[in-house]
Amino acid sequence: MDVRDAAPEDAYRSVEQELALLFRRARARATEMAREVHPELEGSAYPLLAYIGGSGRVRLTDIGLHFGVGKGTVSRQIKTLESLGLVSRESDPLDGRVYLVSLTEEGDRRYTRAREARMGSIRTLLGAWEPADVSAFAGLLHRFNELMESG
Repeated sequence: MDVRDAAPEDAYRSVEQELALLFRRARARATEMAREVHPELEGSAYPLLAYIGGSGRVRLTDIGLHFGVGKGTVSRQIKTLESLGLVSRESDPLDGRVYLVSLTEEGDRRYTRAREARMGSIRTLLGAWEPADVSAFAGLLHRFNELMESG
């Protein structure tokens, strides 16, 4: 290996290690957030709830495409969210074969409360940073997520 390649390889290794740690912590935090929404909500369902909350009314197929999972997986998750009273499912008035999913009033209330708590945590964590650093961090995360989406 060329000496000039050593620093970038170390940097890539550091990025991999930091991402692994971030993903582990994010999964643990998703579980905490899910419990804040509803004591019986699984951590894996929280991102689904967040997506629905951000989308308003969304088709089941679009949920599957967004998360890269099949219709059966989405249907099972939605049934669980329905049984907890967090989402409702209705036929699409434009295509009766399609279901639209949205948060119930209770689901929206609970999700909003958990999201506000999460935002408070982020503000606390990054509160000592300069605003320009927070913006730069957000920009780099956005760039990285775009790469992940296209790659």
